[in-house]
Amino acid sequence: MSFFSPSKGKLELTEVVEDILAYIREDMSHSYKLIVGSDSHPRVTNTCFVSAIIIHRQGKGARYYYNKIYEVRVKSLRQRIFYEASLSLELADQLEQLLRLKGCEYMEVEIHLDIGTHGETKELIREITGMVIGCGFSPCIKPHACAASKVADRHTKY
Repeated sequence: MSFFSPSKGKLELTEVVEDILAYIREDMSHSYKLIVGSDSHPRVTNTCFVSAIIIHRQGKGARYYYNKIYEVRVKSLRQRIFYEASLSLELADQLEQLLRLKGCEYMEVEIHLDIGTHGETKELIREITGMVIGCGFSPCIKPHACAASKVADRHTKY
């Protein structure tokens, strides 16, 4: 699975993990939050899905990586939201496994979901957050879900 970093260019997931660990080692005096989120944008013939990984150096910036895939056009909002969540869960699981292999067992992954208490997605909050919690991750919804609603969203449009 290939990712793109605005500061590092094209990277494989294993290289993303190496870069995250190097970023943390640069400044061990801060706390870090590892965040995953996905968003989608339907087009005429397909749907663009973007998954983002953010390593947030709390109080001092962040670094992010994203990958983009195109699937057959998904018309149902419900189906798109569930697929976004499943992409994030799969990516978070892979990240945790790779981090454990590198001896980094303390880093928990937070899942940012493109759902919120306003708009059409409010009916999905319990189901989607329950799915994320059931998989052992912490969910975050809009307006606090920047990985999905800001970073991933930015890259679905072009």
